[in-house]
Amino acid sequence: MELDVLRAELAMPLAGIDPRTLHSNFNERRGIRIHQALDILAPRHTPILSAARGRVLKLFTSKAGGLMVYATDSTERFILMYAHLDAYASGLRNDTPLAQGDTIGYVGTTGNAPPNTPHLHFAIARANDVRRWWEGAPVDPLPLLVK
Repeated sequence: MELDVLRAELAMPLAGIDPRTLHSNFNERRGIRIHQALDILAPRHTPILSAARGRVLKLFTSKAGGLMVYATDSTERFILMYAHLDAYASGLRNDTPLAQGDTIGYVGTTGNAPPNTPHLHFAIARANDVRRWWEGAPVDPLPLLVK
C-alpha cells in the first residue's frame, strides 16, 4: 500500500529521460556489495530534480557517494537518495521542503563514480524512522518510475 502511494507520487529525477529506456542495475554486484540503486547516465551539470514531494533530510559527503542528498517522500516512510552530485542547488539545506521537480543538485562524478561517466545514483529505502537516514530496506526505483 505504501509503495502504491510512492509509485503514484514519484517522477523521474532527470528531465527528458523515459524510464522505460533504462535497465535495472539494482541487483548488480559491485565488488563485494550489491548495487541496490539505479544509475541514470546524463551529461555533467544536468539538473537533478526532486522525484517526490517531501523534504531534505541530510546533505552529506561520503567517499563512495560523493556529494549526496537524502530526502523523504511525502509520507516520510521512504528515503530517496541522490549521489555523485557535482554541486547542490543554491540555497538547499537540511529540512528544506521539496516539491516534486524542484532542482536539488547537478549530475556529476563525485565519490567513487568513474570520472568520465557522469550519472545520478538514485536509491530508495523504506524507513522505520527517517531520522535514521542512513538505514532502511532498499527498494528498486525503476519499477516505481515505469508507469
